[in-house]
Amino acid sequence: MNNKKGKILVTGGLGFIGSHTVVELQNEGFEVVIIDDLSNSRIEVLDGITSITGVKPAFVQLDLKSKSLVTGFFEDHDIEGVIHFAASKAVGESVQEPLKYYENNITTLIYLLQQMTANRVGNLIFSSSCTVYGQADELPITEKASIKPAESPYGNTKQIGEEIIKDTTRVNDLSAIALRYFNPIGGHDSIKIGELPIGVPQNLIPFVTQTAAGIRKELSIFGDDYPTPDGTAIRDYIHVVDLAKAHISALKRLLGKKNKEKMEFFNIGTGKGSSVLDVVNAFKKVTNVALNYKIVGRREGDIVSAYADTSLANKELGWKTKLSLEDALNSAWKWQLKQ
Repeated sequence: MNNKKGKILVTGGLGFIGSHTVVELQNEGFEVVIIDDLSNSRIEVLDGITSITGVKPAFVQLDLKSKSLVTGFFEDHDIEGVIHFAASKAVGESVQEPLKYYENNITTLIYLLQQMTANRVGNLIFSSSCTVYGQADELPITEKASIKPAESPYGNTKQIGEEIIKDTTRVNDLSAIALRYFNPIGGHDSIKIGELPIGVPQNLIPFVTQTAAGIRKELSIFGDDYPTPDGTAIRDYIHVVDLAKAHISALKRLLGKKNKEKMEFFNIGTGKGSSVLDVVNAFKKVTNVALNYKIVGRREGDIVSAYADTSLANKELGWKTKLSLEDALNSAWKWQLKQ
């Protein structure tokens, strides 16, 4: 381990992407404190992180919707940078429960920014999403693509979140990087942490692995009438460990004052689109398990196709993906079998 640096606060640090990012932070010698309200995560993840890194991160169970608790936290901890993951994240649910999403994803960000600026914490990485682009006019999607009206309240909270942060950086000593993720999948190769959806999975890969394991009767594929080569929707699936490493590159950029603007935006994906059927076929190839699936109607809020142009992140962050779709599916399956 290299010398200890200032503490990095990771909100939602026991979630899927958060936990993998905490592992990479600790591997780089950062001291981490996690805030998580455990509403969509499990405390056992803390043991997984500790087991992988040999270091138990500080953990505070706290609901960021409580302004007074957020204030108290910053009074008690010396924070150098914040990586903000904590948010509700299911597109479909956000259409059904918009107010839950606006409260959880927007007010928590505001309380966090208020305390960051009051306590002179000058570095923020925001967990954003390719949903800010909606159905882009051109593929692959670059950071210059226009921000379309959001297809869902979830997507809208990411757009509004970016705007709130940008407005805050204009008038405060705050630098921020928004990482616009494409579709994170897979798990740590130790099989000690992975994607742990509570209830019925909202994302494709846990649904694939749970169907293969016999937990779900069949996989529903939402629509086969999209204007794509096989009729199913296309996404850019990135291994969560590659994604986690992008946060380290972004954090080092901010701490080293290498950022070129007060707020920067980077696409984090593989640069390659895979259809739902591509994923199903790749899963079969990797695991020798055939999936029981049926085609059902399209899902509200879903777009046809999205994959990233990652050249800006490759150049500015010095970051590239190293792991394949097959690597990710293999780790996701091993993780499912362990459950």
